Amino acid sequence: MRLPCLETRMTSTSSAALPIVIVGGGPAGLMAAEVLAEQGLPVALYDAMPSVGRKFLLAGVGGMNITHAEALPEFINRYGERRQQIGQLLQDFSPDQLRQWIHGLGIDTFVGSSGRVFPSDMKAAPLLRAWLRRLRELGVVIHTRQRWLGWSEDGALRFTGPQGEYTVAARATLLALGGGSWRRLGSDGAWLPWLAERGVQVAPLQPSNCGFVSQPWSDLFVERFAGAPVKPVALSLGDDAPRQGEFVITTQGIEGSLVYALSAAIREQINRNGQARVWLDLLPGRSVEKVASLLSKPRGRKSLSNHLRSQLGLEGVRAALLRELGDARQFDEPLALANLLKHLPLTLLRTQPLDEAISSAGGVTFEALDERLMLRQLPGVFCAGEMLDWEAPTGGYLLTACLASGRRAGQGVRDWLDAH
Repeated sequence: MRLPCLETRMTSTSSAALPIVIVGGGPAGLMAAEVLAEQGLPVALYDAMPSVGRKFLLAGVGGMNITHAEALPEFINRYGERRQQIGQLLQDFSPDQLRQWIHGLGIDTFVGSSGRVFPSDMKAAPLLRAWLRRLRELGVVIHTRQRWLGWSEDGALRFTGPQGEYTVAARATLLALGGGSWRRLGSDGAWLPWLAERGVQVAPLQPSNCGFVSQPWSDLFVERFAGAPVKPVALSLGDDAPRQGEFVITTQGIEGSLVYALSAAIREQINRNGQARVWLDLLPGRSVEKVASLLSKPRGRKSLSNHLRSQLGLEGVRAALLRELGDARQFDEPLALANLLKHLPLTLLRTQPLDEAISSAGGVTFEALDERLMLRQLPGVFCAGEMLDWEAPTGGYLLTACLASGRRAGQGVRDWLDAH
C-alpha cells in the first residue's frame, strides 16, 4: 500500500513532480543529496537506521581521518585494481577539493605528521551536524527507520518502517547502501541479490581492511599476549618489499593497521591457495649481517632470551613470536637465527568475518555502470559509495572515494534527468 502521510507521496502523477529518491544516508548518499538539492531538485533520502551517518561517526572515534595529503598520483594508486575508475571520480572531487568543501561547512582541517587530514577538533560529529544543517536548508527530506526492500512489480520502491510496508514512486533512484561490514550500523549487503536478480553484474562481498585467523597459537601464547601490539615490525607476502608498522595479536590470529594495509593481497592469496604465507621482520632497519654479528658475540651463561634482549633489544611479544613460529633447530647458529628473525613465517588461514571488517570489497562492478554511475540494466537507477566494487586502505582513502562517487552519481542523475 501507499501511505499518503509520507512527504515523498506526491498528489500529482507527473514524473517531474516525483522526488529523486536516495537510499542510504552515509557519506555517498548525503553528498549526492547535496549535489541534487543545489540544483533545486526535490530529494527524499531514506535510511534504515534511526539516524544517518552512523558509520561515518564511528569512523571518527579516536580522530576523524577525512583524506590524505599525499600527491594525487600516489593517492590514486592506493585503489589497486580500481585505480583507473576511482581516479576518474577524483578528477571531479580531489582530496584538495574535499578539504575546501569541508572548509565551506565552517570546519577547519589540518595535516598530521603521517599526511592524514583531520578536522581541527578531530571530531566527526560537528562536521556531520553542519552538513545536515546545509541539507535541511537546501530542502532535502530525510526519512529514518525506513528499510528498502527492493522493487514492487510495477517498479516502485518498496520500503518498510514502523508504519508498515509501503511503496514510493521516484523520478530517479540513487542507491548508496554501503558494503557488507558493520551490519549493526546498517551495512548488511542485503541489496546484492536484489540487483543480481535484475541482471546487474555484482561481485561477492568480501572482507577488506580486516584481521586474519592464523595457524593456531599455543594456549600459553594466547594467555600472555592476546591483545598485545607488535612493534616495530615489518610484514611482507614474499618477494614484495616489507612494509613496516605494527599489528596486534588476537586470540585467533592478527589484526591492526599493518595487516589492514596488506589485507587485499593476503585475502586474494588465501582465495587462490587456501592459505597465505606472510613473513615477519622482527628487527626492521637492521640487516641480516648486522643481526648475525651481534648474535655471534659470546653469551657466556646467559640464556638465549637474555642474549636476544641484551644484543638486539628483542623481548616481550616479539621474542615470544620467535619461539612460537621459529624452528628451534636454527636458534643455536647465529646466521640461521638472524635469517629467522628477519624472515619469520606465519601462515594465515582465513579472514575474520565480513561483519568485523572495517570495509568490504565486491559489490556492483564498474562494468555494470556507465560513466554517470547509472546501472546499464536499470536506466534511472544510480549507485555510489562502498556498494561499488572497489577497496582501499584506511587513511582517508575510503571516505574520499565514497564522497567522490556520491558527487559523480548525483551529477549523473541531474544529467540524465536533463536528457529525459
